[in-house]
Amino acid sequence: MAVRAYRAGRRYGAKFIKERLGHETPKAVMNRYWNEWKGRRTRTLSRESSRQLARRFFRGFCKESGERYRPWLPFPGRGKVGIVLCIRNEKKTVERVLNELDRLPFHEIIAVVNGSTDGSFEKIRKHRAGVTILHYEEPLGHDVGRAIGARVSTSDILLFADGDLPIRAEKLLHFVEEIEKGADVALNDITPYLRPFSRRDAVSTVKEFVNRALGRPDLMANSLTAVPHALSRKALERIGAAALAVPPLAQVIAIQSGLRIKAPASVNIIRGNRRRASNSGHLNPVSRLIAGDHLEALHRALHKSGSRLHYKDHMRRREYAEVGR
Repeated sequence: MAVRAYRAGRRYGAKFIKERLGHETPKAVMNRYWNEWKGRRTRTLSRESSRQLARRFFRGFCKESGERYRPWLPFPGRGKVGIVLCIRNEKKTVERVLNELDRLPFHEIIAVVNGSTDGSFEKIRKHRAGVTILHYEEPLGHDVGRAIGARVSTSDILLFADGDLPIRAEKLLHFVEEIEKGADVALNDITPYLRPFSRRDAVSTVKEFVNRALGRPDLMANSLTAVPHALSRKALERIGAAALAVPPLAQVIAIQSGLRIKAPASVNIIRGNRRRASNSGHLNPVSRLIAGDHLEALHRALHKSGSRLHYKDHMRRREYAEVGR
């Protein structure tokens, strides 16, 4: 089977040289070819067996096409997968972040570098991952980079992450796999890392409150505020790129639009997130911003669905209290 995978990779590598399809990166084309070839096989493979065969296929593809081989982990499906990174003064961590991303056959890696003065831009530009950099000298503010990256992306599935949090490639795959299974939004399930409800911080409480208010208690405190997460092209178009600058607003739009929202995997951002003056301490600036974002999102929900949302008043005959009756 391994020999057949290698030979198939060489055939597809020759096809790639001949056709040079559109603006897809060689890695993305290779991954699509792999899923095309694997889809014709009738034998069911374990996850590890599939990955080993994919590497043989990729090696054959690179041998024939002249691309530099690396032992990538395959993405499921034939869609193009991209990722948006928000970067501000992440020189100490961004190389480790990109090293993990380079283990996956992304169609595009978009880094929105804003307000950086520590050499992050130069570090990213030199990295072998081949990053598309959108550079802004001034700080753009929290999460604005997500909206900008989403606006320029051409991917079918788009991941979002930050430059201060290295995440294993194997973990990121779970979010892509969930979208391939039919979800529109794949959230980071932070539930295992939260304290009991009575001891939770204000941000976690308001996240869960908004989810429950909108009829999604199953989402607990999981939110688009937390990375990593992934969106389908359908979700990107339904939510709109601009709304991604206010993640709770984007989540409310997703819920009220009937998009399929799941939380397939857990990444501990509470422990791994970089500590700064702006996100440390009780009622710090970031926590106040996030709480305000959720209130803005709730206001949008009330405006669209009415002051009681989906909670009907079965106790009162309000029409008799109206003036003129």
